[in-house]
Amino acid sequence: MAAAPVWSVDPRTGKQREQVAVEATAQEVDAAVRAAYAARGSLADRTVRAAFLRGAADQLEAAKNQLVEVADAETALGPVRLNGELARTCYQLRAFADIVDEGAFLDVVINHPDDTATPPIPDLRRYKVPLGVVAVYSASNFPFAFSVPGGDTASALAAGCPVVVKAHPDHPGLSELVAKVLRRAAAEQGIPDGVLGLVHGFEAGVELVKHPLVSAAGFTGSVRGGRALFDAAASRPVPIPFHGELGSLNPVVITEAAAAERAEAIGTGLAGSMTLGVGQFCVKPGLVLVPAGSAGDGLVKSLTDAVSDTDSGVLLDHRMRDNFLAGVSERAGLPDVDSPVTPGAGSEHTVSPGFLTVPAERLTAEGAYDLLLEECFGPVTVVARYDDDAQANAVLSRLPGNLTATVHLSAGEAAGEGRGAEILAELTPLAGRVLVNAWPTGVAVAAAQHHGGPYPATTSTSTSVGGTAIERWLRPVAYQNTPEALLPLELRDDNPLGLPRRYDGHLER
Repeated sequence: MAAAPVWSVDPRTGKQREQVAVEATAQEVDAAVRAAYAARGSLADRTVRAAFLRGAADQLEAAKNQLVEVADAETALGPVRLNGELARTCYQLRAFADIVDEGAFLDVVINHPDDTATPPIPDLRRYKVPLGVVAVYSASNFPFAFSVPGGDTASALAAGCPVVVKAHPDHPGLSELVAKVLRRAAAEQGIPDGVLGLVHGFEAGVELVKHPLVSAAGFTGSVRGGRALFDAAASRPVPIPFHGELGSLNPVVITEAAAAERAEAIGTGLAGSMTLGVGQFCVKPGLVLVPAGSAGDGLVKSLTDAVSDTDSGVLLDHRMRDNFLAGVSERAGLPDVDSPVTPGAGSEHTVSPGFLTVPAERLTAEGAYDLLLEECFGPVTVVARYDDDAQANAVLSRLPGNLTATVHLSAGEAAGEGRGAEILAELTPLAGRVLVNAWPTGVAVAAAQHHGGPYPATTSTSTSVGGTAIERWLRPVAYQNTPEALLPLELRDDNPLGLPRRYDGHLER
């Protein structure tokens, strides 16, 4: 039986562009994983790793025009957005190179013997080592930043872990091109091609997470797909860590004072955030608690005007378009749900943005309205009109975990008056990133960033963006009473590599 072809498809027309690959067989997945496993020693030298990451950024920039052209043809995200995303991806690669150079991520801790302690302390030296081969599952909505060269790949390589990527079917041609670029950067450092494997196909993704030489996995996608892979990772004879980003509603609370103070600005800002990238951001605000009454009415009017002025757009593929239209229709059909701007089909290949409103009371108890508390991928949000603070809190108490949670406060509330601190306390258990008077779309690549949250936002407590994302692919090991000559260089007393470390209780730099 011939292997199934992998086609590049134009989402603007739904037509096949070209065949770029075939779906990988179990034997081909095995070969890719074994090649990655064989390449792990080539990443042992931190200097080589850092040079590889910087070289990858350089090579991606050099191929920018071709990469953006193919990415746009496969995703319809547009050159402006894609150039920005590629720049973000290159910045992220270089940021991880800096982290590798610094070495603090190794968490070196040294304790010399202390017979006076109870119980006595032996000679102990601890640091972190790479887990091994990492499986990376690309996302549809970020063909650079969460795909072949994205945060999972960059952080895994920075940790010293080879990677095998399962390409997303929405941008297979781009995935092939980017993999070639990264392998070219690897070759410049004497690193074998196997350090970055690439496979296509649903079954290949299943085989990948089950492979005995895969030591961890990173995933960005749907709750259904991510949970299936998470369960497969946990049910292996040797379970492995699975760092999955699955889904997020990203609730927003608008206080009555904030709505009264700047209804127009908040409504316009919400419209821009919920329609950004045709509503295909994982941090799109999907549920907005707006006060009932005149202040909230003004905000809804501003939102109506701004969304009405927003053009239709193309989703990443026609399956997503069908799911969006079905999801909106099912939600809009519930009693007491109104559509001030009806989201729907813009044309044969596009969708038009809109939003739904519902009395918040409908969301305070289990039932059919739970559907409004689930993510709907695309340019739509749900505005829940609440009568009082208790009702808003009752809705929040029913929400699952999220990547973000946002509150918009008045100037006085932001200065400490009123319920600002109380609302933050309500939101903090719900999300990995809490925002005040801002919008969640846009995830900065920064040392203090956290892109994760309680389940189902993610399946672990880690972040997939920012410097600490590297921690997902490392494990600690301690050496006890080990002669100096046998210790790794990172753990020797004379610190030949000049690493930051904690030495007998004191932090040294």
